[in-house]
Amino acid sequence: MNISLTRSTLLAVAVFLPVVFAQHGSMPPGTSHEEHMKQMSRNADMKKRGDAAMGFDQEKVRHHFLLTKQGGMIEVAANERADSETRKQIRAHLQLITRDFTQGLFSSPMQTHAEVPPGVPVLRDRKDQIKYKYEETPNGARVVIATADRSARKAIHSFLRYQIREHATGDPEYVGIY
Repeated sequence: MNISLTRSTLLAVAVFLPVVFAQHGSMPPGTSHEEHMKQMSRNADMKKRGDAAMGFDQEKVRHHFLLTKQGGMIEVAANERADSETRKQIRAHLQLITRDFTQGLFSSPMQTHAEVPPGVPVLRDRKDQIKYKYEETPNGARVVIATADRSARKAIHSFLRYQIREHATGDPEYVGIY
């Protein structure tokens, strides 16, 4: 009887352990439990603000921020190909930020992150030197950002690197071949 209880216990652990870890990300090396819990709370708060600022559920999308020689790209895609509602919301949001960024308005990222992201002051000052182009993708959309102005490009890269870290996308923080 003890053997079957042990097997049942092991089976339960094997089934539920991945669920527990999916809800509570692994703690980075060198981080205290208190620091990890604080970061998880900060991420949850940012997700709620992002849901409101962007108009879609952050759990239903993938963000990508790519640095290019000309500037960079912001890309958002629905996780599920059949999720036409989220795709529609992504496209509406990226069309809006394309218009806003062109005018030097960065209220959506400021609302999402509860601070002014790095690079924004220069992006505002040099808005006439920067081109923002909206493009649809199969599961969402992207904003292509380009400039010939060196200071503006440096600010774009700073802004995108911040987004990569904040959204934990895993995208490279160096200029790619895109």
